[in-house]
Amino acid sequence: MGCFFSRRRKPALGSQQPQPQQQQQQQQQQQQAGVGQDAAPGEQKAPQYSWDLRAKIDPKDYTFSGLKDETVGRLPGKVAGQQFVIQDCENCKIYIFDHSATITIDDCVNCQIFLGPIKGSVFFRDCKDCKCVVACQQFRTRDCRKLEVFLCCATQPIIESSTGMKFGCFQYYYPELALQFKDAGLSIFNNTWSNIHDFTPVSGENNWGLLPETAAVQDYVPLPSSEELKAVRISTDATKSIIPITRGQRQKNSDESCLAVFFAGDYTTANARKLIDEMTSKGFQLVQTKEVIMKAEDAHRVFQQSASEFIPLLEKGPVVALEFNGDGAVEQCRSTINEVFSGTKVFVSESKASASQDVDNFYNFADMQMGM
Repeated sequence: MGCFFSRRRKPALGSQQPQPQQQQQQQQQQQQAGVGQDAAPGEQKAPQYSWDLRAKIDPKDYTFSGLKDETVGRLPGKVAGQQFVIQDCENCKIYIFDHSATITIDDCVNCQIFLGPIKGSVFFRDCKDCKCVVACQQFRTRDCRKLEVFLCCATQPIIESSTGMKFGCFQYYYPELALQFKDAGLSIFNNTWSNIHDFTPVSGENNWGLLPETAAVQDYVPLPSSEELKAVRISTDATKSIIPITRGQRQKNSDESCLAVFFAGDYTTANARKLIDEMTSKGFQLVQTKEVIMKAEDAHRVFQQSASEFIPLLEKGPVVALEFNGDGAVEQCRSTINEVFSGTKVFVSESKASASQDVDNFYNFADMQMGM
């Protein structure tokens, strides 16, 4: 049984040695392949592999540690999906204007932090009195106190042994942000920012709550003041936010909601955003959004009698669902879709009586699909 470290076998007795012409052909082939170049006579240069040619990563380029009273950050393209570490910082303003793999924040005090889209998890440990804007797949805190977070999280956020936590909906824009969400594999429509799970609840106490509905992100995490970071063209205007601003688990203002579902196509995202703009400009509130893949059996449960009309569209990709709330939401939503999206197949609740069941059917299915 051989192994990687066994010696190369010697040629068997009587085996033929390469002729001079064969040696010359072998040398020419090796030169064409780049083997043996710049090597001493009689020696072969070790082959180069793709991983040898990759740029070496210096962990210091992906770490902020031991800073005090500083403004620091990374511009778009400077993190490019790597892991990042923030630790032992005090009174700092920290901005990561790029997508990353994972980020850990340890032992930070009184810091203001912006974290661009994170493909995996962000984990705050032993932090206190920090204000943050975060977009991620998974959000978790442990042993933290008084964090205020404008959050976009694809899965249920988890707090553990943490108190005084406040959450609001992510609201931020700069030109590179939409592509960074895509690079991180995050949908702008999957945001469970207010559906917090407290892993260590205390009887009679509430370790978390929601930020005021009128909270403005720039009052918590101001725009960067350094000349380098000013180059990022930021807007904190809620109407320009990459992530649609939703009410989440705040109490609804009306007992009437409406479900609208767009099916995959070239303009699905643009159409969904257009309907959001149309409805919110008329005073209706966006409660929640979701992007999820549906199968035929799912369509029968959600769309019921209308399922056969929409099942052929499911093969094209995920659907985007929107829940609007407000008196007259169903009538206004149907009217807007007929006027603005007349050539587009859209599911929309037929009446106030059926709309509540439509919303429950879809989001119960979606939560099961996403393991919520």
